[in-house]
Amino acid sequence: MQSRNELRRTDERPLGELFSDLVSETTTLVRNEVALAKVEITQKATKAGRNIGSLVIGGAIGYAALLAFCAALILLLARVMPDWLAALIVGAVVGAISWLLIGKAISALRNMQLKPEETVESIKEDAQWIKEQIS
Repeated sequence: MQSRNELRRTDERPLGELFSDLVSETTTLVRNEVALAKVEITQKATKAGRNIGSLVIGGAIGYAALLAFCAALILLLARVMPDWLAALIVGAVVGAISWLLIGKAISALRNMQLKPEETVESIKEDAQWIKEQIS
């Protein structure tokens, strides 16, 4: 809150000076908002990049293990049924699991909020402050 002396000093200042101060404070405010947006977007992009990197590495390692497991399962099933049928069954099961996992990962990436929520809210508050200063 401003004291009465500060209010009187503001009332006594020329309009040009007050307007100049408003422009200066608004410019500083906009620069700070842009900096905040950059930081917020960088943090979210870094997090998304880390998650995508882990997904790729985990997928590659899992794929190698899956190939070995599938080969062993096909060889095991081939003892009780034709080789082609054993391979077909294992391939169908693995394909269904893969389809479910990929769908889940794509859904999670689509639902990830990349919009800088804090910056948007802060800009709205700043716009309200500027309107109050102008009136």
